Parts: sequence; C-alpha cells; structure tokens
Amino acid sequence: MQKRRVAVTGMGVVNAVGNDLTTFWQSLKEGRNGIKPITIFDTSGYRIHNGGEVDGLFPERHFTPKELRRLSRCDQFGIVAAQEAMSSSGIELDKVDRERFGIILGADSGGIFSVEKYFRAIYTHAPKRPFPNLLVSFALATTTDHIAQEFDLRGPRTTTATVCSSSSAAIAFAYDAIAYGKVELMITGGSDSLCEVTYAGFNSLRAVDPEGGRPFDKNRQGLSLGEGAGILILEELEYARERGARIWGEVLGYGICAEAHHLTAPEPSGEGIARAIRLALEDAGISPEKVDYINAHGTGTPLNDLVETRGIKMAFGKRAYEIPLSSIKSMIGHCLGSAGGIEAIATLLSLQEGIIPPTINYSTPDPECDLDYTPNEARKRDINIALSNSFAFGGNNVCLVFGSV
Repeated sequence: MQKRRVAVTGMGVVNAVGNDLTTFWQSLKEGRNGIKPITIFDTSGYRIHNGGEVDGLFPERHFTPKELRRLSRCDQFGIVAAQEAMSSSGIELDKVDRERFGIILGADSGGIFSVEKYFRAIYTHAPKRPFPNLLVSFALATTTDHIAQEFDLRGPRTTTATVCSSSSAAIAFAYDAIAYGKVELMITGGSDSLCEVTYAGFNSLRAVDPEGGRPFDKNRQGLSLGEGAGILILEELEYARERGARIWGEVLGYGICAEAHHLTAPEPSGEGIARAIRLALEDAGISPEKVDYINAHGTGTPLNDLVETRGIKMAFGKRAYEIPLSSIKSMIGHCLGSAGGIEAIATLLSLQEGIIPPTINYSTPDPECDLDYTPNEARKRDINIALSNSFAFGGNNVCLVFGSV
C-alpha cells in the first residue's frame, strides 16, 4: 500500500521561554535561558533548585474557575497549546468529519502535581479541604481526553508513555494513522508538568546540573528539568493543499527501536541510537547525505550526550562532522513527556526560517563530543531535511524526519 504524504498544518506551544509560537521561536533564536528558581513547590530540601518552569501563562485568562478546579497544570498547558495549534491550522471544525479526526499524545508525569497538592493538603490538615477533582488528573490520558472533548474529536484516541520519547512516539503513530488512510487529521505531540516526585527522583539520581544544563560541554553535570506542551496538527498533504492551509513542513518518516539494555542508562556504544536514525531515514526514503540539521536529544548528562554523539557518528560516518546539531534543552530544560513535541515544533520552525537555534551554556569543548553543536549563537542555513531525536529511559529511541514542502 502506497503511503499518503502527511503535512503539519498547525502548531502550538507552552514552555519556559514562550507560551506561543512567536515568543518561543524568538527566544530560541536569541538563545534565551529559561532555567530559573522553581516556585511551584518547595525545593529547599534538594541539591538543585532550578528548572524550566512555565510562567506568564495566567490560566484564569484561558479557563473559568470551574474548569480550573478540574484541570491539572499539565491539562492547562496541553489545552492552551492545542487551541493555538487549531487556530494556526485554519481548520473549520464544522466542515470536518469528526470520526476521521483523532488524537494521540505523549505523557510522562502528567497530572501528578495536582495529586501532590491534594495529598499535601490532606496530610498538613489544611483549613480548606482540597477538591477531589485534583485526583482525576493522575491518569496519564486525562490531557488527551480533555483536548478531544474540547474539539469534539471522535476518531482514534490514545496516549503513549515511553518517558522522554513519549510525544515523539505519539507523532510517529499519528503520522502512520494518516499515511495509511485510517484518518484525515490528527492532533499529536504532548504535554507535561513539573512535579515534586519527578524532581526528587532526578535529584536522587544526581542527574541534574546545579549550574543549569550544558549539553555536550565537557563540564556538563546533568540536565535541567522543564515543563510545557508542544501540540501539532497533522493532515493528509493533498487535503491540506485543497483547503489552502499553511503548511509548516512534512513528516517524512520515523524510526523507533528498543535497546533492551538498562532501565535508565543508554547502551554505551550508541548502536541503538544509530539504529533509530537509520530506520528513520529508510522509512523516509532519505539518504544520510540529504540531512541538513539534527535537533539533538542533548540532555546534558555525561553519558547521554556522549552516546548520542557516538550514535550519530555511527549512523552518518564522516558526514556527521558536517551536520549541525543543537539542543534546545539548554534553554527550556528537559520537558520529559512533552519534550519531543516541543522539539519537533522547533525543528519545523528551523525548516521554515532556515535558522538553527543554538546550544547555550557551551564553553568547554569535550574531545569525545566533537561534532558541530551550534554553540551559543543561532546560525543561518538552508535546511530541507531535518531530524528530531528523542531517547528515553529503557532504551526507547525515536527519530523523526521532517522535510520542507
């Protein structure tokens, strides 16, 4: 069966450097650092106190008091980003077959922050009893369900949870649903929020850099945690052209594989990462020589950055040294379940404008991480084909291929 071509026609974003596409992209081009002291919970008992916390969203401007009582922080991010994505897509919902319009999102921590608020109020005997609605958000599929209800979507609906690659996997599966004719349109990407249990976990693993994430730098000590949402609208390319939609780019294919190596550490040779990249290029029908840019996973942990570098070298050989990479996690933190969605949007904006955002906080080259990481300043470059890498705990590897149209 010949696959149908799949376009991206809508995008919306919420994160530490911008709560809309324009602000987000301008911040990335300027190399703005969104890592700052965490305010939504007490970090005094931890080694690290910073993260990519979303601010300036003002939920009361987007939701009624009744809605705010039942929507978690994660839900709010996802709905706001989805509203922007729908608006930018120009889709007229009254002209769409809702049974052929689906949604698949990635998630990780989800609404755990709301659950923490509930039990903190219970155990500290807060004077005002917390709303039981806060517990509803414990289910990872809640944000997916809220967005589906927001737009009355009656097509396929599901949520993926492969930790840090969750929303990249969601984009891959949404692409398949359209490419193989299951649906015409899909909402995809992901949403996630900071929560104390995740923050405590990464602190206990000593996987967080006290000075902020420094991907690929010799002195890197770990990641910075972040939060937010990256939501995309995918649709069949010809359908998008017929209705005169703005097309941000095309999803050309993907690679997904597992390493079966360790629950937290990547397979050290980089073979699993190289395999995901090769599978993605094969699926897209693209030769390695055609790749112009890689939006790296680039967490800033000593092992992850080294292994990603090894995997890219294994996949591209000598040409790896000619391909510019960058990690926007240096600016927004690692947004876990929403990271792949946000980074896919950044990759598509790079395609549109021919600008590679920088890897900030880079000062000391690492002899073992010796590729072109676009240090500290954005760069102009013609980009026709770009990859977006997402590699997760458990060896859940995803590589997405995007092209200009």
